[in-house]
Amino acid sequence: MMALPIEEPTLSRPSVALLYPGDRAMRDRCDPAESRFAVLFEACARAGIKAVPAVYNDTFAEEVETQLRDCGIVLAWCNPIEGGRRRDQLDAMLRRVADSGVVVSAHPETILKLGTKDVLVHTRELPFGSDVHRIDSLRQLEQELPERLQRGARVLKQYRGHSGIGVWRVEQADRDGKPARLRVRHAQRGSDEAMMDVPTLLAALAPYFEPENGGHMIDQAWQPRLVEGMVRAYLVQDRVEGFGLQSVNALHPGARGEPAPQAGPRLYHAADLPQLRYLKERLETEWIELLRARVGVSREQLPYLWDCDFMFGEPADGIAERYVLCEINVSSVSPFPSSAIQPLVSAVQRHLERI
Repeated sequence: MMALPIEEPTLSRPSVALLYPGDRAMRDRCDPAESRFAVLFEACARAGIKAVPAVYNDTFAEEVETQLRDCGIVLAWCNPIEGGRRRDQLDAMLRRVADSGVVVSAHPETILKLGTKDVLVHTRELPFGSDVHRIDSLRQLEQELPERLQRGARVLKQYRGHSGIGVWRVEQADRDGKPARLRVRHAQRGSDEAMMDVPTLLAALAPYFEPENGGHMIDQAWQPRLVEGMVRAYLVQDRVEGFGLQSVNALHPGARGEPAPQAGPRLYHAADLPQLRYLKERLETEWIELLRARVGVSREQLPYLWDCDFMFGEPADGIAERYVLCEINVSSVSPFPSSAIQPLVSAVQRHLERI
């Protein structure tokens, strides 16, 4: 098959910058091929879009800001907390760039509305919501957690994070012991289940209640059907463009008397996967609109690329399948299915043609 010619980007055409973290050497090389987004750079080139790397580090933030102000769109990939780095300086810079007229996705304000665990509290009464509570202090956690554990296991989540860091499954080990013993497992890769008493658990969770870490946690009911896996729906703005299925995830329980298995790979699929047709329809026809209205995000503010993680919920009458929201990712959605690349490029192109 003959290769399609690549249209040379018009020099006067506004460009899109792909921002991702790196060091000085990476920025100086400015090599799209060494990034995680080489395929996306290539797709932009085929569409005639001038896409440029914007390697970011706090130490040269002013230089990156100058670069971004000359672009039409900035697509940013940067975890909120990783390797000792935070997004405080980056988010302030991206807000200034957006205020200058450049489209920033995801905008820091949109991230705060969609991409923190608070979204589980805001949407708990929606069709994909669950039994969720906001915990504002260690004292509140100490007072409220024992009663909820009487009804079953809970999952305590830090306000903002990634890769399972700050997500803890807690279950009462025995109901007659004094002091109560708890089975506790951190979702961070490589963590094992541990037995704790309540004071030990509170000490482990104390850092998440510090102001710099959000000052609170989210308490969500454990979903027993987690053993059936999780579904990640990838969206380009308000359309589902792919799925990721993971059968064994970070909090997957072990068989009786055996350690929990390590998390398995996520397998990617196009958006027309028959078994998830119902989820796609619900998202595109109802749930995204409900979510937008609840958190206060306009359709124009929806990220160019984002994803929603769902667990399987307990069956409900008259519903083909019950899905429970686990989290929403907007800060650094990568990797993602190949089926999302062309819709993402097309969305960028439509905007660039309007400016």
